[in-house]
Amino acid sequence: MIRHAIVDIGSNSMRLTIYEVGPASFRILFKEKFMAGLAGYVEGGALAPAGVLRAAEGLRSFGRLMDMLGVERQETSVFATASLRNVSNGAQAAEELRELSGLPVEIITGEEEARMAFDGAMTDLHIQQGVLTDVGGGSTEVTQFQGGAILSARSFPVGSLRLYRDCVKSILPGKGSLERIRQRLEEVLPREEAVPHGAAGDTLVCVGGSARALLKLSRQAFPLDPEGSAIPVKKLFALEEVLCRGEREAIDLILRTCPDRVHTIVPGVLILCRLARLCRCQGLAVSRYGVREGYLRQRVQSRL
Repeated sequence: MIRHAIVDIGSNSMRLTIYEVGPASFRILFKEKFMAGLAGYVEGGALAPAGVLRAAEGLRSFGRLMDMLGVERQETSVFATASLRNVSNGAQAAEELRELSGLPVEIITGEEEARMAFDGAMTDLHIQQGVLTDVGGGSTEVTQFQGGAILSARSFPVGSLRLYRDCVKSILPGKGSLERIRQRLEEVLPREEAVPHGAAGDTLVCVGGSARALLKLSRQAFPLDPEGSAIPVKKLFALEEVLCRGEREAIDLILRTCPDRVHTIVPGVLILCRLARLCRCQGLAVSRYGVREGYLRQRVQSRL
């Protein structure tokens, strides 16, 4: 068994997870999050120097934690998703981050991210057929699978933080903002591309921070199993209605449950609702694991 640290640089947050890893198993030892908000530093399609410095601050903070916990640098992996993939200077920013933090940064493609999210989720949820989605801050990955195997995997340039920046003028979206978000989703997530034919009625498997926040909100709003991972589709749409009314009830629910996502949770829920309607799914299943665990399986366990 070894200790291995994985850092995921997302458009909204940066996350450090430290694992105890064997050839066929792993255990999470430690987690930490750094709210970098890198999507807010994109100017003219490029990540601004202040954004690079912000990400480097997060990496250095994680580095100090890894030192305290005895994780060797050669057993550390750092990857970036849409945060660097979708900016014109991503490769340059990755090199600057290496110089500033001493940690090499790998930029993974959208298809790689989708396949890693699938591998991670399937270590937790043993579902044979359906559609998997990973709603991030800057992109959304959609994977169709059957018999435990991937049929198709795609990445779309729309995420919770990206929608917030482009469509919302205040903290919670009003009527005009909701219309802009829904119009953007219709443009970016058309059925024939986002959800392949034949997926209707399947489970929508969800990974990522938006999905986990949605599960917490659903447990607060409805009498669901506090240890379960399932959300009936009717409860999802009922929650959507509550959040989109923008009343005090919605604000209190968000502040009690996921205050760090107060600005992105409604766009994130709207993405998941759009996909649930396209799938005509019966319900959602939220996995504890996702792209980091998929990366661990593909990049780390494969060499042990």
